[in-house]
Amino acid sequence: MTERSDPSQKAVAVTKSDSTSLLLNGQPPRAIYVAGTGNLNLKFGDAPPVLFTTVQAGSVLPVRPTLVMSTSTAATGIVALY
Repeated sequence: MTERSDPSQKAVAVTKSDSTSLLLNGQPPRAIYVAGTGNLNLKFGDAPPVLFTTVQAGSVLPVRPTLVMSTSTAATGIVALY
């Protein structure tokens, strides 16, 4: 079993969706990579979505969302790191 502080071991391209979960084996990703600048609307469990504005290209966000919402997300090249 890996710890949360361990480096990512898997990368999965994300399709923005208001309903498709990012959970892999019941766990959210360790981080999100953004290749193209834009807004990123993330949902964490049952909480309301949070809009990260103007996320810069090449950013790695150390967040563990359950969804990358298609609504209000303009960032591109999004990758979930597990």
